Amino acid sequence: MKTKIGFRMAMTFIFLILLILFIAPIGSGIINVGNIAGALVSGLLMTVSFFWVRFCGLVSRLWERSAGRGVVCIFGGLFGLGVIIAVIISCFMIGAMNDKPKGKPTTLVVLGCQIRANEPSLMLKRRLNAAYEYLIDHEDVSVVVSGGQGSDEITSEADVMRNYLIGKGISEDRIFMEDKSVNTRENIRFSKEIIEKEGLCSDITIVTDGFHQLRGDIFARREGLRAYNIPAPTALWLLPTYWVREWFGIAYYTVFK
Repeated sequence: MKTKIGFRMAMTFIFLILLILFIAPIGSGIINVGNIAGALVSGLLMTVSFFWVRFCGLVSRLWERSAGRGVVCIFGGLFGLGVIIAVIISCFMIGAMNDKPKGKPTTLVVLGCQIRANEPSLMLKRRLNAAYEYLIDHEDVSVVVSGGQGSDEITSEADVMRNYLIGKGISEDRIFMEDKSVNTRENIRFSKEIIEKEGLCSDITIVTDGFHQLRGDIFARREGLRAYNIPAPTALWLLPTYWVREWFGIAYYTVFK
């Protein structure tokens, strides 16, 4: 009995930590389907774990009625299907993160994200640092920095990215700007146009956060590009939110796009 109670309390604590991690980004103005869905599910599972005996009693009472059995089966089935889909997508996401360039020449493509004034955000800076390390080790590689100008940005992400790499010592003639894209699909499509126009290597290595690699890889394949990946590290307190957001993003683009 004590073992069961201890296990329930441990699960309740785990779901509480997850709930806090999903809520934390809201304080920085980050609100998306990832932390909304994550907070709702974590809060629900935390409540179920804490009130496990009462929950089992409720399910038992519902099961005694035919309509109640239908409700239990529908919600149970949907929850189980969601878990299976999330696990499958996560496995592909991890696989994409580990599909790194294997010594052959490629063109680096750095995917942009939010900038602050004329400086890269922390997330974008980590992507650029990952690209910088690769460029330093591979002096014959060119890089396309990809990102347009958002409605709340005073210049394009690509311009800020280019200046950042130049400031770290990367030669200007190795850097090509794609400054029209507003989403991942356009990042890849417009970067491909620049690669073809400039005669760069058609095989690419995408630099972005690990959680984002699979989506970039999907769009690269749709554009007929062989893509490898270099994942930039993501702050741990942001990772759950963006990881869950990718589940929805990948599912959406797979089904509807």
